[in-house]
Order: sequence, then C-alpha cells, then structure tokens
Amino acid sequence: MNKADLIDAMAADAGISKAAAKKALDSFTDNVTGTLSKGGRVTVLGFGTFSTSKRAAREGRNPQTGKKIQIPAKTVAKFKAGSELNGKL
Repeated sequence: MNKADLIDAMAADAGISKAAAKKALDSFTDNVTGTLSKGGRVTVLGFGTFSTSKRAAREGRNPQTGKKIQIPAKTVAKFKAGSELNGKL
C-alpha cells in the first residue's frame, strides 16, 4: 500500500473526502517528524511507538572496490509495533 492507497482507504473508512484524508495523514506525518526531530517519541496505544536511535560512526567497505570508507554517525527513526498490532499479524 502506498500513500495514495492509504488516503483512499482512510477516506472510505471515515466517510470523508480524499482531500480531508490527505490533510489528516499529512498532519500526522508532520507531527511525528517534528517530534522525532526534537528527540521526542510518539506512542499510539495499540499501534506502536516511533522513536529515534543514534548510530555510531563506523568503518565500512565499498562493495564494488572493497576500499575502506568511513560511515558517519547519524540519528535514525525507529518503530516498535505495539502488542495489539502484533496480535493482528
């Protein structure tokens, strides 16, 4: 399912227009992104938790040449599914 499919499904389930569903989905993703960028976490009970994790700098290899490269440290987004979501899978 891609974003357009999700918007169509949300509009049908909620009985709202596709424009309203798109606005709601964009608001959700913007708020989650904003919270994560500030180092916070977002928990949706029964669904899961969005958080961030820091990855340390490390040494890697270029797969084509085998040459060593430095991979810089970075912060990545994580999602941990809640028990209710896991129970439905």
